[in-house]
Amino acid sequence: MSAKVKIYSTPTCHYCKQAKDYLDEKGIDYDAFDVTADKEALAEMKKVSGARSVPVICIGDEVIVGFEKGHVDRALKALG
Repeated sequence: MSAKVKIYSTPTCHYCKQAKDYLDEKGIDYDAFDVTADKEALAEMKKVSGARSVPVICIGDEVIVGFEKGHVDRALKALG
C-alpha cells in the first residue's frame, strides 16, 4: 500500500521508532523528517500540528501528535 504519509521525529524518541516500525510492518510508504537536523521540517511540523513534541504523523489531511495504533489505522483506512 502506498500512502501520503509523513512522520516528523527525533533520533532518540522511542515512540517515533515505534511509529516507523509499525508503518514498516504494514508496508506503508512514508517520508521521515528528523526535526533535530532539519529546521525547515521542524517549522513545517509546528505549523501543521501546533505541537513541539514528536512524533507528528501526517496521513492525508489527518495530523496525529504522538503514536497510537488505532488512530493511525483509522487515518490510513480513511485514506483508502
